[in-house]
Amino acid sequence: MSAILNFLGEDTIDKSQVDVAVNEYLSLMGRIKESNARACVSVKPTQLGLAIDYQMCLYNFQALAKKAKELDQFMWIDMESIAFTEDTITLYLELLKGYPMVGIAIQAYLRRSGADILHILEHEGKVRLVKGAYHEPEEHAFTTREQVDENYSRLMKTLADSGNFFAVATHDDKLVDEAIGKNCEFQLLMGIRDELKNKLVSKGLQVAEYIPYGTHWLPYSVRRLRERKRNILLIARSLVQQ
Repeated sequence: MSAILNFLGEDTIDKSQVDVAVNEYLSLMGRIKESNARACVSVKPTQLGLAIDYQMCLYNFQALAKKAKELDQFMWIDMESIAFTEDTITLYLELLKGYPMVGIAIQAYLRRSGADILHILEHEGKVRLVKGAYHEPEEHAFTTREQVDENYSRLMKTLADSGNFFAVATHDDKLVDEAIGKNCEFQLLMGIRDELKNKLVSKGLQVAEYIPYGTHWLPYSVRRLRERKRNILLIARSLVQQ
């Protein structure tokens, strides 16, 4: 397996904390290169200032993308709440002009995601398809598990039919089975469904483990619990093992 590393933090409105995040990711990229690890980073836009100023955020992402390109590393952009969706996609498409080794997460529970994926594919972008873990109003998001799963399946078919590489980021057995044989990488959270990861690896499939770290663990954990209630036991177990 490879690794996707995320320095926890979001909704930052303090520029000094934005600078901390930028420097952490630059350092992390260097350490990945030095250790010859099969890894890359994944960054939340509000970590880099999107909640403060779009141009600041774009400038910071360009610095990270430039570093990733110099080190021949891929970089993912995480997707956050609906308040930032439009700006995040705009930012991604701007970055893509100079840095093709960048991908973006798209959330299957959002009603707009079908149109967003088509727009991204027009620019030959790379998508990580997730279900979504933020609490959004019904006008913006599907509200039942069945609706989200159906939309995930539809969006995955769109991505597969495009022929472009994409990532399947779900622990759902049915959706994972649908994706096998397609031009994709399976991305799963650290500490969740390790037996599924091993099964996919044994089949010779591309698998990456998403590894969040840092002190800002509470908002991340709350979203994971809201998304999937049985994650309570998994998170509790990981805390006991620390």
